[in-house]
Amino acid sequence: MSSVNNPASSADGVVYKDDKEYPELLRQIGKDAPKQLYYKGNWDNKRSSYSKISERFTLKGSDASQKFQNTRFQKPSIFENCLAVIGSRNLTNYGKQAIERLVGEIAVRGITIVSGFMYGGDAIAHKAAVDAGGRTIAVMPCGIDKIHPEYQEDLYNEILENNGLIISEYEGDMLPALWTYPQRNRIVAGLSKALLIVEAGEKSGCLITANCAKKFNRKIFVVPGPITSSVSKGSNMLIKQGAEMVLSAKDVLEYFQKRSSHLDFFERFSPEGTPRVSKKSKSLASKKPDASQKIQNHRSNRLRSFEKKILELLEREPLGIDELSRNLGISSSELGTKLSMMEIKDLIKLRGNKYGIN
Repeated sequence: MSSVNNPASSADGVVYKDDKEYPELLRQIGKDAPKQLYYKGNWDNKRSSYSKISERFTLKGSDASQKFQNTRFQKPSIFENCLAVIGSRNLTNYGKQAIERLVGEIAVRGITIVSGFMYGGDAIAHKAAVDAGGRTIAVMPCGIDKIHPEYQEDLYNEILENNGLIISEYEGDMLPALWTYPQRNRIVAGLSKALLIVEAGEKSGCLITANCAKKFNRKIFVVPGPITSSVSKGSNMLIKQGAEMVLSAKDVLEYFQKRSSHLDFFERFSPEGTPRVSKKSKSLASKKPDASQKIQNHRSNRLRSFEKKILELLEREPLGIDELSRNLGISSSELGTKLSMMEIKDLIKLRGNKYGIN
């Protein structure tokens, strides 16, 4: 690897377009590919970065467990299965929850999440990947030595501490400019096999990345949004133009399964992110539920009828207290007490002026 120590930069190294370590998918975009990439982190990222995943999904039984442990050391590089995830800088609660849920389920399956590190959709995507024990790549619109936005320093460090990468085509502490953001977007799209968009307005920068993805012949996935939401007009338009609508992580995971040369790890898990087990194991599990299932059953049994009705309403969409009051036919004052009790039980959470399922 042509990793050099540049006295003007504290980058861990630099990889040039002609180097064999340069990401092949990015190289394939031709003249749009950057001539060099400065980076921080472990570029040759094939180490035990699935350790958190293996701990979370250790299979029962000595044979199955041993087989799974063996696969831990047959991991693809950080660049092999990349998904770009982007969204509005002014995400709604719906958009935030969508990214957190989808990215969590996708990253835990070994797919690298690529984004642009900006506040809003980018930052939430990086954070969700880290929290899931997955890997993520932040593509910066500034010099490799600069953290931008600077108040996201904690997230920056978390990415590096969790086997992620910070990369930029610019060295040193160069400041971002209007033209460096769209330049950054072409790298985000170029590194990735597919692009996932969650909330984009009519004139959103997300549409620039989508155009790059189209140009590079990448798959485009879009989470649909309410037709009344200004931050969903651009994303809904992409669906109308032919982008694939995403309703669950399974939609994205199946695409990667068909195109991955490392299928063994993917096949050990169902699209929902739980270990695949034999029919015999399923039969035993149905007869003897595990501790988490017992807790879930107990929690469900002790829910009062009004709590179940509230949860059913909030599963469809977040609602304010007045909307809940009208749907349930009880006064706001009486409902407020019940909602407070549900918050104490950690069943629901108030976000802004609307309640949602926790």
